[in-house]
Amino acid sequence: MEVQNKYIRFDWAVKRMLRDKANFAVLEGLITVLTGEVVKIEELLESEGNQESANDKFNRVDIKAKNVKGEIIIVEVQLTRQLHFLQRMLYGVSKAITEHIDIGQKYDEVKKVYSINILYFDLGKGSDYLYHGKTVFTGVHTNDLLEVNIKEAEELRMRVPHDIFPEYYIIRVNEFNSVATTPIEEWLDYLKNNRIKDDTSTPGLKEARKKLLYMTMSDKERRAYDAHMDDIMVQNDVLDTAKMEGLAEGRAQGRAEGRAEGRAEGRAEGRAEGLAEGREEGLAEGKKSKAIDIAMKLKVMGICDADIMQATGLSENDIKNLDY
Repeated sequence: MEVQNKYIRFDWAVKRMLRDKANFAVLEGLITVLTGEVVKIEELLESEGNQESANDKFNRVDIKAKNVKGEIIIVEVQLTRQLHFLQRMLYGVSKAITEHIDIGQKYDEVKKVYSINILYFDLGKGSDYLYHGKTVFTGVHTNDLLEVNIKEAEELRMRVPHDIFPEYYIIRVNEFNSVATTPIEEWLDYLKNNRIKDDTSTPGLKEARKKLLYMTMSDKERRAYDAHMDDIMVQNDVLDTAKMEGLAEGRAQGRAEGRAEGRAEGRAEGRAEGLAEGREEGLAEGKKSKAIDIAMKLKVMGICDADIMQATGLSENDIKNLDY
């Protein structure tokens, strides 16, 4: 097996290696490239929110850190599809804010939170591989942006609301298909293809070349890592195959139903509408059928119901009603 210049996948590194303070520079580099300012991580924080009740959800994130300014940084890597991921991002940020301010403290103790989400599944319809969201207040009638006045700014150490409101970064790894020429493109090339230029000067990646080289792992670590990669390949193969089969079956059924309905109406408009509706119904039925097939295979593989729901988009009732 060729392992020269083979680098460890980021999702593995972020769970196993980047928690070591000696490796903080890798993560600091990614955050610096995203935010445009030099970031230093002071410490890692508890990465799982405390439950306040039996029904409260755990906020599992890969890394939660604090920088030297006291701001909180959440980094999460998601490999499989999750239908309500945007809500999960909001929950995670809200949880981080409330966990780090105590009752009785003044509101100036509220910390800014950066939420960095590295996704290996298709989220939304955007064509870009990097999205950035922040809160701004825009005049409904004047279209101007609300700012803090000079006197308040000196006291509050902020100029505009987004200086304190959370910021979100969504990195859609699968959408990156460019030649890496800029620092963020070099990072995407590593996240997607595990490639790092020998002469890179991009923050974080030059450190990653030394820290995340496959050959530097122990035999035990390499075996665990190889097993992890095999699991990902199997999962992706199952999902990709089912997706293609589901789309093909859905299109075929949609075309047949659309033609039948169009001929029955006998009008061009009817044919167009029938074809469109038939395609939609056929695609939906085909996807649901293949999702169930995938779920059954994943169940046999011993994957838990929660992960199956994320991977297939099926409901909890769908999973419970699987016919084995």
